[in-house]
Amino acid sequence: MGIRTGAQIMEGLRDGRQLYMDGALVSDVTRDPRLKGGARTMAQLFDMQNRPELLDEMTYASPLTGDRVGLSFLPAKSREDLARRRAMTRRWHDHTLGMFGRAPDFLNVMLASFAACPEAFGPYAGNMRACYERAREGDRISTHSLTNPQADRTRDVTAQAAGLAAKAVRDTHAGVVIRGARMLASLGAYADDLLVMPAPSFPLPETEEAKPYAIGFCIPIATKGVKLISRPGVLAPGGGSPHDHPLSGRFDESDCMVIFDDVLVPWENVLMHRDTALYNGLYRKAQVMNSMAHQFCVRDLCKAEFMMGLAFALVRCAKIDGFQHIQGMLAELINSAQVLRSCVLTSELEAEMTPFGVMAPALGPLSAVRFLFPEMFRRSCEIIQVMGAGGLVMVPSHAEMTGPLAEEVKTYYQAAGADADTRIRLFRLAFDACLSTFSGRQQLYERYFAGDPVRGAGSLYQSFDKEPHVERIHALLERFKREDGPL
Repeated sequence: MGIRTGAQIMEGLRDGRQLYMDGALVSDVTRDPRLKGGARTMAQLFDMQNRPELLDEMTYASPLTGDRVGLSFLPAKSREDLARRRAMTRRWHDHTLGMFGRAPDFLNVMLASFAACPEAFGPYAGNMRACYERAREGDRISTHSLTNPQADRTRDVTAQAAGLAAKAVRDTHAGVVIRGARMLASLGAYADDLLVMPAPSFPLPETEEAKPYAIGFCIPIATKGVKLISRPGVLAPGGGSPHDHPLSGRFDESDCMVIFDDVLVPWENVLMHRDTALYNGLYRKAQVMNSMAHQFCVRDLCKAEFMMGLAFALVRCAKIDGFQHIQGMLAELINSAQVLRSCVLTSELEAEMTPFGVMAPALGPLSAVRFLFPEMFRRSCEIIQVMGAGGLVMVPSHAEMTGPLAEEVKTYYQAAGADADTRIRLFRLAFDACLSTFSGRQQLYERYFAGDPVRGAGSLYQSFDKEPHVERIHALLERFKREDGPL
């Protein structure tokens, strides 16, 4: 089949999925006013793959059929492959301004990395390879749910309330029956498939009681018994003009709790089953984190460059770019984008081949982005708030441009560097980027999407090779001791 068009994506979303939002079942995510903007964005991304001038940049020939398939499914075999995949990722995330964080390429890269070392899945190696090929050949969109519901974080999953966390409750001839809940399925409203995998930050205890929770599988999102409960949308109700919410109206991904109501997972879709050692060691053994981090760091770069460009446009509109303190804040945004760019390119330059034949970007510079970018993004929002000041609060709906006071609006909302129409649209964009509910969700997403930052920081410290640095300090002390001795 190969790559799909936007129209095929929209049609595929009308699959009878059980998605609940604001207390009611959503009948069609492509037409629901809270969700249709995200569905259209998804369709636009897939239409980009079909543009003749972008075909070689966005796709490659399937090794199975020769059909064109998405380049994000390509397992990198060289530094050139990493650069190709970066260009494809940039194309999608420049289009979404880095704000559609769980665009399909994120999990496509993960599936490709897992499929390159299927032996990490033990007896389910063939299932993993088939899962990847099914996604690649069908151009399918995946979401994943990794963590258990937050109930009592002082206890491990085996000591939580019975029936809360998703687990295998029984095996049948046809497959495994799953009951309970998982979170956090971002993109759940728009995905074709649901991938249930371990959370790297939350290992299971090596006990018999933990084995039912050591599960992994991939099933269609519309599988019988799968229910999604989405958080409320971030798009403000009502609104006079689509120009009022340019980001939240397009890039809200939805985040869902997934409930498994005795869901039958066929054996051919099982990726791990009652194996806590496999569950806890999967990411380390498969060495997939490097490739996944490379993808999201490219997306972070796109997001940082958008916020930088937005700040440039804002200060020119208000004609405040001549003030030195404003230039200092703009320099912060420039430096942030340059640091991210340097980390991405360095990770490719220092990439190394894994035992599985995959070219893995260097994890060190990518880990730095993981920990630095949440604060960089929060700071970029703060800088734009300071620059926009009261103008961000007082910007009216763009609908006022055609309302009964249109002439007054054209007079009183103009700026030194823009007419009223441009100023209102620009300031509405800035408001959506740095002050709205959409922005709040983006800031929280950046803080936690790569896992628990506290556990992640601890893991980084523990795994980092500290000895050469400690030895250098002690050697320095010995040198100073010799130099400071008697003359």
